[in-house]
Amino acid sequence: MSIALWLVVGPAGQAVEARRTAGLEGGADVYVVRPGDTLWSIARAVAPSEDPRPLVDSIAAANDVEAGSIVPGQALLVPSGG
Repeated sequence: MSIALWLVVGPAGQAVEARRTAGLEGGADVYVVRPGDTLWSIARAVAPSEDPRPLVDSIAAANDVEAGSIVPGQALLVPSGG
């Protein structure tokens, strides 16, 4: 039963917590990882006319993740301004 509860609440709970954190820190949005996403593709989608490298680094630092470690359903803080 706890696994079923996590499947229903887990990603949604992560998104809610990330939104709460974004509100406290200010200047951040929440992005929920989809299959096939990378930090690079997320940075390109969020700021298509900018160099993605600074935003990739900011996303990784804000979420304490490495480039290959994100998974679908994971909520990531995306700092504004890269």
